[in-house]
Amino acid sequence: MSDKRRVNQSSKEEQLDKFTVDDQGKDLTTNQGLKVSEDEFSLKAGERGPTLMEDFHFREKMTHFDHERIPERIVHARGYAAHGEFEVYESMKEYTKAGFLQDPNKKTPVFVRFSTVAGSRGSGELARDARGFSTKFYTEEGNYDLVGNNIPVFFIQDAIKFPDLVHALKPEPHNEMPQAASAHDTFWDFIANNQESAHMIMWAMSDRAIPRSFRMMEGFGVHTFRFVNEEGRAHFVKFHWKPVLGTHSVVWDEAQKLNGKDPDFHRRDLWEAIENGDYPEYELGVQILAEEDEFKFDFDILDPTKLWPEEDIPVKRIGKMTLNRNVDNVFAETEQVAFHPGHVVPGIDFSNDPLLQGRLFSYTDTQLIRLGGPNFHELPINRPVCPFHNNQRDGYGRQTINKGPVSYHQNSLANNTPRPVSEAEGGYKHYQEKMEGHKVRARSQSFEDHFSQATLFWNSMSETEKGHIIQAFSFELGKVKSKSVQQQVVDMFGHVSNRLATTVAEAIGATPPQVEDSGVTKASAALSQLNTKMKPATRKVAVLIDHDFDESVVNPVLENLKDVGAQPEFVSGKLGMVKGSNGKEIEINHTLLTADSVLFDAIYIVGPFNENSTFYKQTLPFVKEAYTHFKPIGATEEGKSILISNQIEQGQGVIYGLEQKEFSEKFIDAISAHRHWDRQVV
Repeated sequence: MSDKRRVNQSSKEEQLDKFTVDDQGKDLTTNQGLKVSEDEFSLKAGERGPTLMEDFHFREKMTHFDHERIPERIVHARGYAAHGEFEVYESMKEYTKAGFLQDPNKKTPVFVRFSTVAGSRGSGELARDARGFSTKFYTEEGNYDLVGNNIPVFFIQDAIKFPDLVHALKPEPHNEMPQAASAHDTFWDFIANNQESAHMIMWAMSDRAIPRSFRMMEGFGVHTFRFVNEEGRAHFVKFHWKPVLGTHSVVWDEAQKLNGKDPDFHRRDLWEAIENGDYPEYELGVQILAEEDEFKFDFDILDPTKLWPEEDIPVKRIGKMTLNRNVDNVFAETEQVAFHPGHVVPGIDFSNDPLLQGRLFSYTDTQLIRLGGPNFHELPINRPVCPFHNNQRDGYGRQTINKGPVSYHQNSLANNTPRPVSEAEGGYKHYQEKMEGHKVRARSQSFEDHFSQATLFWNSMSETEKGHIIQAFSFELGKVKSKSVQQQVVDMFGHVSNRLATTVAEAIGATPPQVEDSGVTKASAALSQLNTKMKPATRKVAVLIDHDFDESVVNPVLENLKDVGAQPEFVSGKLGMVKGSNGKEIEINHTLLTADSVLFDAIYIVGPFNENSTFYKQTLPFVKEAYTHFKPIGATEEGKSILISNQIEQGQGVIYGLEQKEFSEKFIDAISAHRHWDRQVV
């Protein structure tokens, strides 16, 4: 690679800084730099006369306002993003020549956008839905986009069906309802008549579809790609993002309430974590498969409705991504960023996955309409950190000013430059896969098994998680009006699990399935969230506190929580300060009017309480709701009275009646466990 293309990786932030403007304290001007003397009134013919056409400042201001919105993404419209960096643990030279996967001492800047799929840009963030997890690596060899989801499989096997899927999933066209929800007739009619979606639906009905936060959410590349090394040897590869904090979710009742209490819950969580210095971290994992092993499994590795079980093909963790900087402007960065699975670098190539092949066309096409033309790569957030040179010219939004008369390849006036370069010089060369066959509209028979991995997923769930899946199906199908569609879905998922389908049938008044399930007994421990990491770090703890609290009891608990990275936030009857028995003051962050138990991971009840006070009466339902959502609850001193009033006994994540040291240890253990499912009746 030439010295001209060796760019310090911090240059992405420097590059963005060139386009960042702080308007504070500056004189008001037009977009042409003309200073403006008046911005309150348009130019008129007399104080009460008509506005004049010559008012260029009004025209410019209003025209810009009229064009400030761009078309939102058809899917993944509701998103939020952050900047960060990626470091590989060790050289991956054995498998790929991709430059950013070679040197553990090099940091590659990244930009990551998380999103929901179905809802509009203004929808709530806790909808039951798949989540987008897309990463743009600004490498020295060009931008590489890993465009994925938080679910490792997809609904369909061929991209030609993608418009049908999205049309069925979106609000129904005759009444534009429901928003950001799959619980309606057209979606489930599509599922019942496109049974390749069975596996994806099992994930969508699981807790994976209602994550606790972006920081506690896995990411997957979904498709099968290729690594290619310097010798031209290829391996199939699947990509994983593993959150360092573990993979955790909320419960469905909580998700619905969060959409009302704080529809920005996920983006607020990400923003605040980065602002607080609690930088989200994810390990990049890869499953690598030799080409000669392509056909050794009981599923087709190119089928996007199938995962590669981690017990069969282990995930090798090869690097870590840290998100450490919030965006400066949501529109300019989060909305204008353009991802594309076809943005690759040497050493990363494609497979014949038919869904991936279709995406390679679709993403460029959609950016053209959404961002106004072919120059979306010149927007600051999309610009590579390395130079780019070609013969493309003009078009909407062109920023590059190209010198000289030549804009075509094979020329003598510019010595035939810019010129293609060889693979040895860093030129991208497609993997030379041998291909043969007839030109047909068909699907490989190896894609025909739609139920075995759906059953694998079901078998891998704990009893608690299975109960949640049953509840999700019962809720979703309970919203479907068509009895025929309900019955079709019940019959379909009878092939996955007779227990699942029969229980759902009973809940919605359908006939239990008259089919046999798949008979698959295999399970994968990696698929259950109950096997994930458990940490108290960054967990938000609502501290219910009032005047005259006992500092000798409370202060050590608060210090212990902070020592393990938990985040106490103080809730009382009024904002302001509360004073302890020895005079220490604590600033209140929330009242019971502005806060709710669903906004926190755990509850610490301090008091003291006057049983006739409004604070006491409002605290009772706050705590009761946290208990029903299986959250850890601790109480010291008078805080016990709230638990006793709610008939909440010790155990199952409820801690009280202990001396301070033991209380802190057990309460922190309870917080680390995330939820206490032994309270649940399945």
